Amino acid sequence: MIEKVDPILAESGWKKIEWVRLCMPVLSALEARFEKEKPLAGLRVSVSVHLEAKTANLCLLLRTAGAEVAVTGCNPLSTQDDVAHALAARGFRVAARHGASMEEYHEHLCETLSIRPHVMVDDGGDFTAILHGEHPEYAECLIGGCEETTTGIRRLEAREKAGALSFPMFAVNDANSKHLFDNRYGTGQSVWDAIMHMTNMVVAGKNVVVAGYGFCGKGIAMRAKGLGARVIVTEVDPFCALEANMDGFRVMKMDDAAPLGDIFVSATGCCDVIVGRHYDVMRDGALISNAGHFDVEANKPDLEARAVEVCERKPGIICYRMANGRCLNLLADGRLVNLAGGNGHPAEIMDMSFGIQALCVEKMAKEGRSLANKLYDVPPEIDREVARLKVEAEGLGLDVLTPEQEAYLAGYEG
Repeated sequence: MIEKVDPILAESGWKKIEWVRLCMPVLSALEARFEKEKPLAGLRVSVSVHLEAKTANLCLLLRTAGAEVAVTGCNPLSTQDDVAHALAARGFRVAARHGASMEEYHEHLCETLSIRPHVMVDDGGDFTAILHGEHPEYAECLIGGCEETTTGIRRLEAREKAGALSFPMFAVNDANSKHLFDNRYGTGQSVWDAIMHMTNMVVAGKNVVVAGYGFCGKGIAMRAKGLGARVIVTEVDPFCALEANMDGFRVMKMDDAAPLGDIFVSATGCCDVIVGRHYDVMRDGALISNAGHFDVEANKPDLEARAVEVCERKPGIICYRMANGRCLNLLADGRLVNLAGGNGHPAEIMDMSFGIQALCVEKMAKEGRSLANKLYDVPPEIDREVARLKVEAEGLGLDVLTPEQEAYLAGYEG
């Protein structure tokens, strides 16, 4: 836990938090209600999400609602130390450090759960794994929780199918207000923002290989095309492959795409998407990056085994030099490039995602004790409320159905 706050770091972090707050009107609207109602009064909430300025605003909102909040990051390279110190300076229990070893990172997760939360916010399933494994005692007061990302939801689905889920969870990622915008527009913009910032290279004219054409892959491919790249998509799902083809992208196997790509971005949530045989045929200077939750999509042991030299070209870019002189560049150590190498999703996007999180935490606190130990969709009324607040904040106009139109849509006669 951060016990000695660095005031210079804390001041820098607070400025970041205040800046993004200006672009998060959904959270501001919820704050006004939470301040009056205190729906989380007397409860403890543990949060494991990428620890940067937008997440800090979620934590502040949960505290406004009355909760005692403990927070850590869900990736040691995405933690921003100044934001962590800013929260610690304001009385939050914070256990996180940028660049922490995997052992330290695990300790931070356990420490954040040691408050024995009533509700937890997870991103990727690490909290869930700990509560089902080495520290089930930390779940003794747990009502339930919320999962932020696709990878974590897949693991929860596997637990539920095996009858091994010990508490109810909301699948936040599957809400329309989350995945339609966060995964597509947030990932699409933030991935290229990070890659361009890290490399200072042009995207236009390059061959970009996007592995996976889910909502994240769609956003990455769309923005690459907009930047002037020639985009290749690799897929295992025939529907996604057809969709990518009809969206105007070349679709092929990774074996065929590997010799063609200048920039590789994986967004599958799976392991071994890029492996040894792909490294063997990649172009000199290829950039390899990942937008999935864990650093397993590009197989790092295969890359290391082929390298005769490994060196840091600049912060966040590691060169693996092959025996024939080719240099393959791994960005952000194969971790989430948009967070480990950038500032993550835009604030306006995370405003919606964290609005869903906050309302699901409230819902779980109020009704979770009556729920079975299952994975639940976000209630439609929560999803629509966040969308409504966002539309209102954006000053957009919405038509309203007349009673006659509602009757027409609800009926079965022409």
